[in-house]
Amino acid sequence: MRPSVLNGLFLPVSSIQGIGPKLSSLIEKACGKYTSDVLFSMPSGVLYRPYIERKKELVHGALATILFEVISHQKPLKRSQPYKVKGIYDGQEAELIFFNYHEKYLVDRLRVNEKYFISGKIEFFMGKVGMLHPDFISKTKEEIPVFEPIYPLTAGLTSKVMAKAVRNVLATLPDLPEWQENEFMKSKGFSDWKSSLVKAHHPQKESDLFSDNKFKMRLAYDELLANQLALFLARSHHKKQKGIQVKQVKEIEKEVISKLPFELTGAQQRVIKEIRQDLFSEDKMIRLLQGDVGAGKTVVSLAALLTVCEGNYQGVLMAPTDILAGQHYKAFEKMLAGTNIRIELLTGREKGKKRANILERLASGEIDILIGTHAVFTEDVQYKNLALVVIDEQHKFGVQQRLQLTKKQRGVNLLVMTATPIPRTLALTSYGDMDISILDEKPKNRQPIETKVISVDKVFDIIHKLDEKIKSSPKKVQVYWVCPLVQESEKMDLMAAEKRFEELKEVFGDKVGMVHGKMKGAEKDAVMERFKKGELSVLVSTTVIEVGVDVPSASVMVIEHAERFGLAGLHQLRGRVGRGSEKSVCLLLYGKQLSETGRARLKVMRESENGFVIAEEDLRLRGAGDLLGVKQSGLPQFKMADLSVHQHLLKTAAQDAKMILSQDPYLESERGKALRILLYLFQKDSEILTLKAG
Repeated sequence: MRPSVLNGLFLPVSSIQGIGPKLSSLIEKACGKYTSDVLFSMPSGVLYRPYIERKKELVHGALATILFEVISHQKPLKRSQPYKVKGIYDGQEAELIFFNYHEKYLVDRLRVNEKYFISGKIEFFMGKVGMLHPDFISKTKEEIPVFEPIYPLTAGLTSKVMAKAVRNVLATLPDLPEWQENEFMKSKGFSDWKSSLVKAHHPQKESDLFSDNKFKMRLAYDELLANQLALFLARSHHKKQKGIQVKQVKEIEKEVISKLPFELTGAQQRVIKEIRQDLFSEDKMIRLLQGDVGAGKTVVSLAALLTVCEGNYQGVLMAPTDILAGQHYKAFEKMLAGTNIRIELLTGREKGKKRANILERLASGEIDILIGTHAVFTEDVQYKNLALVVIDEQHKFGVQQRLQLTKKQRGVNLLVMTATPIPRTLALTSYGDMDISILDEKPKNRQPIETKVISVDKVFDIIHKLDEKIKSSPKKVQVYWVCPLVQESEKMDLMAAEKRFEELKEVFGDKVGMVHGKMKGAEKDAVMERFKKGELSVLVSTTVIEVGVDVPSASVMVIEHAERFGLAGLHQLRGRVGRGSEKSVCLLLYGKQLSETGRARLKVMRESENGFVIAEEDLRLRGAGDLLGVKQSGLPQFKMADLSVHQHLLKTAAQDAKMILSQDPYLESERGKALRILLYLFQKDSEILTLKAG
């Protein structure tokens, strides 16, 4: 389906001239499997190697290119000694030095009485000019770059090999039709796509590496425009599909909500109304629900599910982990007590007859609400009349996964939720195909959390004070203790959960439990259940407790090496406390090597509890690529665009994409056809299929 003009950019890396199987596998590991991935891997540095004719202008330790005449080869007596090539530079004696040499290669490469341009680091040996293992040996000066790009690498791959691969792909670069408008290009000072790409790979100075450079901005804008076009196309495709329209009844919903032991916030009431309007209309709902930690998304999702159940349809809620799915099930069971709504739990743990029974009841319509993990969408799971899919912790899914999840039944409505507030910029890049609702109020009963930043050196003082507090407090005191690793690492001086667990056991005895991602599900559940029942005072954990774990009596959160966590992750962890009536505290312990960014991150946490403010700061401090603490999130991983620098371009791209598709919805004009090529270039093939499908 891809236009033939792009074929050369989607060849395997192994097809690049001069790159064999071993090197191609290393390049794939570093940047991707296609030749276009090589092109989109930008230099991270630049080396300057000027041609210098005079010895007096050379600087010891600096790179330079010199004209060297070979006089003789001096083979050492022992293999461990250096091989020397004697010569003349600027009329004076000079030498090249090689260790671990291949004699025949050197004799052939550097022939006696011939002149060569040699480039490398200059060293002076007893007044003589010397060079250890030259980087370049050439008969022509032009073959040696004055400015040499340095690329991000992987173990075993050299920048020289990467530069060669890029050079060979650039040599085959096609001329593509211009998809940007002339006036826009002139106003921004942009060059065409091809020359911008060539210039980006040939930095002449350090400032050429910056993301706000004109040719990098051009390439970033192309990628952002492709992203926005793809999202608007997906949105347009959603909107053309009729949704399952639910009847307007809300008796059970009113009954359940009236019995809750708390009042809904104004934000919850507003969002429930928005969702109900979607479900009552004939348009398909594709809505993102963003709520800060503890803003009450669970109740909103229950109200949405009850709305479809009252219309005689089924709903499903999918959570990312067994722990969270089980927790939702118990919370729903409690809230639905006394109603005729039938709910069931389905995770990967339900096997054999139990699973078969659930599937049979689901297919016959005996189950109204199914709660589970990915297991609710395996092939053998069939619904009688599914009308609503709710996904908790949406950041595990991208646009295409959203489309896949609603294919179980035509017109099914989709509500996705995240407790990780997303900066406005990132919401635009990832959720432009969706309507967005925001829960920006916390329930009245939520306690503020005091946040303290303390050196990890004080850890034993903290343990001692916690021991006193647990023993002397008339009310039960429970503590989360989070470590960044499961087992100790020789390379990283971070406290491992297992080591800290053993140390805490010496103080708290059998009142300490531990959970981490390497444990089996049943083991984790058993420990969590003991903590929830109050049988454990301290729960040592990795970030598996980051999302959704709800123990109202837990009032202390300790996070070791907090400077190593992203702000969003720290905010999620802190949100595990402050859920009961007791005053809560979060202790952020930092290590000895505290960077400026780490210091800034901890300052933000100490000063703010607002997840949306924290998310914007996270974007500013870390850039978009590492945001949310997970590279594998549903957020797009841009190759050319840096959202911490290119936010203004994103807004322009969104406006441009909207205007383009309003005037040319099927991309059939001259510019439209060029934009199709842009979409294919950034591998948005599936979005182009929505054009073909109308």
